Amino acid sequence: MLGPKFPWLLWAYACYCSTSFCGRVVVWPTDASHWINVKVLLQELVLRGHEVTVLVPSSNLLINYQDTSSPFTFEVLQVPFSQETLDASMEDFLNFWMNEASNLFPWEIMWMMKQQLEVFTNMSKQTCDTLVMNSHLIAKLQQAKFDVLIADPLSVGGELVAEILEIPFVYSFRFSDGNVVERLCGGLPSPPSYVPASTMGLTHQMSFMERLQNFLFYICTDLFFVKFWRDEWDGYYSNVLGRPTTLCEIMGKAEIWLIRTYWDFEFPRPFLPNFEFVGGLHCQPAKPLPKEMEEFVQSSGEHGVIVFTLGSMVYNLSDEKSTVIAKALSQLPQKVLWRYKGKKPETLGSNTRIYDWIPQNDLLGHPLTKAFITHGGTNGLYEAIYHGIPMVGIPMFADQHDNIAHMVAKGAAVQVDFNTMKTQDLVDALNAVIYNSTYKENALKLSKIQHDQPVKPLDRAVFWIEFVMRHKGAKHLRPAAHHLTWYQYHSLDVLAFLFICTATIVFILFKCCLCCCRRCGKIAKR
Repeated sequence: MLGPKFPWLLWAYACYCSTSFCGRVVVWPTDASHWINVKVLLQELVLRGHEVTVLVPSSNLLINYQDTSSPFTFEVLQVPFSQETLDASMEDFLNFWMNEASNLFPWEIMWMMKQQLEVFTNMSKQTCDTLVMNSHLIAKLQQAKFDVLIADPLSVGGELVAEILEIPFVYSFRFSDGNVVERLCGGLPSPPSYVPASTMGLTHQMSFMERLQNFLFYICTDLFFVKFWRDEWDGYYSNVLGRPTTLCEIMGKAEIWLIRTYWDFEFPRPFLPNFEFVGGLHCQPAKPLPKEMEEFVQSSGEHGVIVFTLGSMVYNLSDEKSTVIAKALSQLPQKVLWRYKGKKPETLGSNTRIYDWIPQNDLLGHPLTKAFITHGGTNGLYEAIYHGIPMVGIPMFADQHDNIAHMVAKGAAVQVDFNTMKTQDLVDALNAVIYNSTYKENALKLSKIQHDQPVKPLDRAVFWIEFVMRHKGAKHLRPAAHHLTWYQYHSLDVLAFLFICTATIVFILFKCCLCCCRRCGKIAKR
């Protein structure tokens, strides 16, 4: 009988296994909230004995490559664009989606999206040039003999670096517009009849008009991105690699796709064996709050507190919006902790405190937290799911409308339109999620699903990265769809063959009947 010693033996065996293979990981990161998420994964890889090198542009938003306490090795790419240029581009991007897009026609929005995409694509190319045109740096990376590369398809270039270094790569990803990357490059089945296209804000239960809208959006995004990739990236990749290729072909070589959601969030849909859902990998139990913040939370009494943040990219709002929000919050009996760096609104109530930064996860895990006002970013949304907190969603851009639509469909959130929001709209939404117990019950139900997994999301993500390192890839999980043309994938050639065969048989039968009728007619005349 092992008795109480068994857990310790199991732990010792796990430690032995984890230290028996220490690999080298190179990372082509995506900035902003994507970095916040993947950073947790990289820290876990370091804890398990792997060496992690991050290829970071000298101008970026959140990646502090000068942090001497970081467990990562940073290889800084001296890009030609300045920090001011990057910040200005992001400011224009945010200003458009928060203040201008709602007043434009759809075709004007599409035109602006194309212009913004061209701006960021140009920066991506400059970042890629900094590496691929530096033969000394490429030789240095090749000599390091990395085992795997981790990238995000949103920042094009990681798969190109993996191809140059001749190493397998793993994607950490939320989604692309219309799921175009996952579908066309990853081969992920997405029937438009019940799989809603991302960024459309639809659910899996669609009316006829919504299915029509979904179908047309799939087609439009396919045509748009295939043309955009062909114009901007296919030639670039072909020139760098010295052979004809396409961006989508290289992206399709990803060994594993780590999707940053899970079935507590996703609607049921088909997926492939090399797609792993690891949503919530960054979530963890709440830690104690700073003393001053804990005292403010405790002062709320039975009413509790509301946590309010619009994410890592939105630091301030227009005076009009901040006034509307502050006035709404002042009418509530709850205390409010608001992460905000803008000008202090004149209508700010005594129950609301503004902070430059808040420990979001720790606040959401506090027993006195009643609701979470969020823009709908995946990281914050999963922390709310993890702790079972109902939400009021104020989506603005990117994946946020889609995320909040999922939570509304699951019964754990109420959505408020950012552009038309009035004081009473926000008050009503908060009263609904706080005082209607259904929202809390649904949030707790999602939390139970998130916690009830055979393997934790972070451990599952690490396992698949280590699996790729150990086996030099995961080719046995890749579907044969990667080797088919679009018409073969949809069996259009088979349908065409069957149509021709059927038409031929019908034609022959028709001719035979016609011939028989003529002969019968001649016999009758005689």
